[in-house]
Amino acid sequence: MELVYKVGNSMYINLTNRCSSACTFCLRQTTDTVGESSSLWLEREPSAQEVIDALRAADLEGRDEIVFCGFGEPTCALDVLLETGSWIKQNLSIPVRLNTNGQGDLIAGRDISGDLAACIDTVSVSLNDPDPARYQALVRSKFGGRAYPAMIRFAADCVKAGMKVVMTTVDTTISHDDEKKCREICENIGAAYRIREWVD
Repeated sequence: MELVYKVGNSMYINLTNRCSSACTFCLRQTTDTVGESSSLWLEREPSAQEVIDALRAADLEGRDEIVFCGFGEPTCALDVLLETGSWIKQNLSIPVRLNTNGQGDLIAGRDISGDLAACIDTVSVSLNDPDPARYQALVRSKFGGRAYPAMIRFAADCVKAGMKVVMTTVDTTISHDDEKKCREICENIGAAYRIREWVD
């Protein structure tokens, strides 16, 4: 199983194929790979020790970041994420980022921002749209109408917990006016805003 893989000068960690959303623009609908991976579909979810062993075996020299982001929502494997993140912080001097749909509180049934703050430097949250109904149409979360406000609250809580938070949308999926509204949402909670390039 491919538990770690390179994208640019960063090392990515593939924890799970589970996800609480089924985004209309998700890469895994059209490809098995991202970056220098061969296939990100997992036979089973790895233990934290398996992920740590994979990191130990990887070439981490000079990497810009270690990123929790694979073919699934990393917070669906929260315990493994936290144990692995703790090991990284104790043993490596590389910044750690979490790419997430922002629904981790709903998945865990509690506020997880404090736990994440112990091992995550930057949280990248998929904002996707400023309108809750259109957001749900895009991401098709299993949590329905609860997903959007929970995602906004999660991002705000991560800011308060001391992590750098970047909220993102995908270009071509919303209008420029809606991008302005997204930027305002980010400014109101103290997050940065980034427009991601659409990837076929």
